[in-house]
Amino acid sequence: MEEETNKVTINIKKMGSARPRQLQIPSTIKVSDLRRLVGSEVNLPVERLKLFLHGAVLQDIKSGCEMHVNLNEGDSLLAVVAPKPPAKHIQDREADDEDDLRFKLPETAPQWEKNLVFLLQNKLRVPDVLLMAIFSVSLKTWALIFLWFIMAPVAYRWDLGPIYILTTAFSLIFFNLGQRRQGDASAYSIFNDGYRELPGTLNAERLDRDIRAGQF
Repeated sequence: MEEETNKVTINIKKMGSARPRQLQIPSTIKVSDLRRLVGSEVNLPVERLKLFLHGAVLQDIKSGCEMHVNLNEGDSLLAVVAPKPPAKHIQDREADDEDDLRFKLPETAPQWEKNLVFLLQNKLRVPDVLLMAIFSVSLKTWALIFLWFIMAPVAYRWDLGPIYILTTAFSLIFFNLGQRRQGDASAYSIFNDGYRELPGTLNAERLDRDIRAGQF
């Protein structure tokens, strides 16, 4: 008779099922035993079965100890099957993809740069996109940028701000023009020997020739 009084009837709601089932179990039971009982009752795989009571998931083990749960008459459990983990080769592929997206210095990079990347990436959690932007600029360029910001207040104090900005813009244009190799043709025919044009250049002469040939 004492064993009967220690049992309660609970409702088991299976995800996707409209009708709950009733199960009579001891009022105090191990979570692992409860999962096995519920799994056999609703025909769900025990190894992936999750049970929710009052909105909280029931854990088999916590802090190294087996967990027990106290149930009351009429309690409702929600039984949910966790999705299967992806196959090992898919997990490895996803891990490789994540490694490919992470910023890495070439093996020939100086040791101080490697130490700096480790500090920014692992200690300060700087995004990889920002690291790519930082290390894609040479040290000489960073020194010029730093010097520009130092000189900007000086130019402002002497009322040379607009001239300073215009000089910077023209300098950027001039130093980024690049140089043509021997035999390379310019996109502007005026700079080429004999005013030679690039193939496919659209100009008034070609338009006139196409019109006279009836291509328009």
